[in-house]
Amino acid sequence: MISLETTLSREDVVRLCERVEGAQKEARAITKLTEEYPAMNMDDGYAVQNALRARFMEQGHKLVGWKAGLTSKAKMQQMGVDVPSIGFLTDKMAVPENGVVSVSELVHPRVECEIAFMTSKDLQGPNCTAEQVLAATAYVIPAIEIIDSRFQKFSFDLQSVIADNGSSARFVGGGRPRYVEGLDLRTIGAVLEKNGEIVEMGAGAAVMNHPAEAVAMLVNILHKLGETLPAGSFVMSGGITAAVAVEPGDSVVARFQHLGSVSVSFKE
Repeated sequence: MISLETTLSREDVVRLCERVEGAQKEARAITKLTEEYPAMNMDDGYAVQNALRARFMEQGHKLVGWKAGLTSKAKMQQMGVDVPSIGFLTDKMAVPENGVVSVSELVHPRVECEIAFMTSKDLQGPNCTAEQVLAATAYVIPAIEIIDSRFQKFSFDLQSVIADNGSSARFVGGGRPRYVEGLDLRTIGAVLEKNGEIVEMGAGAAVMNHPAEAVAMLVNILHKLGETLPAGSFVMSGGITAAVAVEPGDSVVARFQHLGSVSVSFKE
């Protein structure tokens, strides 16, 4: 494990991990972690996230992949941050295509459309490139991520959101798998519909100019954490559009050029 440059003690990391875990499991809002620990840095956030991941694995979750977060200008502007981040994905976060998500299990549920990658080869940093990501991609599919910041008023800073696992909550994959050869992921358009009305539009280039760049960034951050991205990983490359709030009764469809559509609905 590569050593993180943290300011928190081991006891503080465990304490904050328990605070975040409780907020996620009990669907309750908490204050930003930096309000109590103003000197927290990004490495502290990842130390808390790592502790949370270890705890989830002990509880029977299976790691299925990772997500890049805050990778589009729209999301950075929406959330007031200027650096992307990553979070882990487990099997218990997966929702079937056209599945139903209970809003009562979440604090501030919002949806965004993303291009997801399934890897066929191991990837590792520190100098992973988009070209290497594409060469290691088995296929891409359209996806919807349901994010859920556990912080009051959906207001947070980068250190806190990293500790909160990048606001990860649920994800849905659908559409049809496509090889990346012959696809220009930069120009693939995506439309997000809520209850039959278009609420957001964008293209792959909104994600760090190319979604594969976001995956490469993720691999390089994993290197700093002493990790690699193994073959068979499911990777969400980041929201193409700003996130859209959802409520019970809402139905959401993300339609992608060349990749088909994916849908999910919400109940109390």
